[in-house]
Amino acid sequence: MERDKLPWFWRRDSNDELDLDGPVRTRERHGSRAALTSRTVLWVLVLIEIGVALAVRVPPLFGLDTLVVSDGPTWFVDILALLVVPAVLWAMWRWDRQRRRENLEESRASELIRTVLGTSREWLWSTDVNGHFSFCGPASLGLTGYRPSELLGRHFSVVIDPEDLAAALEARKAVDKQDASWEGLITVCRHRDGSRVLVEVTGKALKDASDRPTGFAGTSRPLEPKTSHVPGSREVKARIEAMLSERTLQTAFQPIRSLHTGSILGAEGLTRFVGSPGVSPEAWFLEAASVGLGVDLEILALETALAAAAGLPDPLFVALNLSPLACLDPRLPGLLTASGIPAARIVLEVTERHQVKDYEPLAAALAPLRNSGLRIAIDDAGAGFASMRHILQLSPDLIKLDREIISGIDTNNAQRALVAALVTFASEIDAVLVAEGIETEAERDALTGLGAPLGQGYLLGRPSVRPGDWAQWLNEPRTDQEARTSANQQRSE
Repeated sequence: MERDKLPWFWRRDSNDELDLDGPVRTRERHGSRAALTSRTVLWVLVLIEIGVALAVRVPPLFGLDTLVVSDGPTWFVDILALLVVPAVLWAMWRWDRQRRRENLEESRASELIRTVLGTSREWLWSTDVNGHFSFCGPASLGLTGYRPSELLGRHFSVVIDPEDLAAALEARKAVDKQDASWEGLITVCRHRDGSRVLVEVTGKALKDASDRPTGFAGTSRPLEPKTSHVPGSREVKARIEAMLSERTLQTAFQPIRSLHTGSILGAEGLTRFVGSPGVSPEAWFLEAASVGLGVDLEILALETALAAAAGLPDPLFVALNLSPLACLDPRLPGLLTASGIPAARIVLEVTERHQVKDYEPLAAALAPLRNSGLRIAIDDAGAGFASMRHILQLSPDLIKLDREIISGIDTNNAQRALVAALVTFASEIDAVLVAEGIETEAERDALTGLGAPLGQGYLLGRPSVRPGDWAQWLNEPRTDQEARTSANQQRSE
């Protein structure tokens, strides 16, 4: 697409920055065209009136017949010319003054917009209906580490986990009994350098004239030092301690399916915090870590998930998230044994929450668990360099691909090439690849064609806290994909 055909907020200057002067130039250009058109019309009217007057009065001065045929007196035309010409000129002056006033107001408004975008710590953004950034304010650089031009066209999952945000929305709706409210949601932004930043997100759905959704728009801001959600505050510590004491946690399980047959083979446990509307689970863990209670909260979440996993059908494996630091906690082996769940059904997903400087203690702590049959997975592979170090150092049984690699894979050759290479790599180290965040059939079909064995995401099944839903997972009717696979197998036999 040519640069001049792009909307102003997609354009860049020579330094590849967002063109904040675009709306000003666009308004000035449109205003100038409108003013020019109006003045042209008025001048044409004036010339017509002058021409009529001259056609009536000038010829008789030279003894010629008038150019305008008229049986009556010509004084009417004279009066009309004398009245209309000044009226048109006055209208032109009024019109021109009005346009100057409007241009001045628009210029002041545009200058205010530039000032807000250039100085505000709030990050203004908008996405299309598929979640890809269509507008990105300059504050993204300080908040996420990405320049606006680097985020435009990319899925928002590069900076915010969609499932984490969805959990905050679900918690808000459970309390407010309203449709998805985007006002004051507390979640975690993933910075480019791998760090996590607490942010407050406010936004709304965008719709066209036919009331069809076209995307979202809103703001995100880092939480100020004086707010109650900022790491290190006394209020944060008191709230985390109350959570540990009251144990107000529950677990939602999301199915993990075979991409080739559609069958559910396992489920990932996702922590939900009861009575915390608008605050995402990752925000809770980040706050707890900031006051030295991160491992305690993780252990409580693990204990809660293991208790809930007793309601999962026996053949399914259960995947549970744990940071490298929590994997070193001496309470871990006892909790796993006390759960009564066979070790062969448990998968520990090692997250990127904490940096690992020395892998030897971590590998030593996991070794007896793995010897008992427990499997290790690396979460969010591809989201940062730490996950790849985890893979190389821990030789996991499962590798879970980050949503950023999966989103739009059906139309991106580079993503397909990367997943194809990872499928081969996983096979070489005897690991199973799991594609996370599958949301469209096109993404699923592309992954299936590349040989990815397992998948997870909203297309394949949403998280549920209801044991009744879990019990039905093994009794689901065969999907069309399963039927095709079975037919192909029968033909080959």
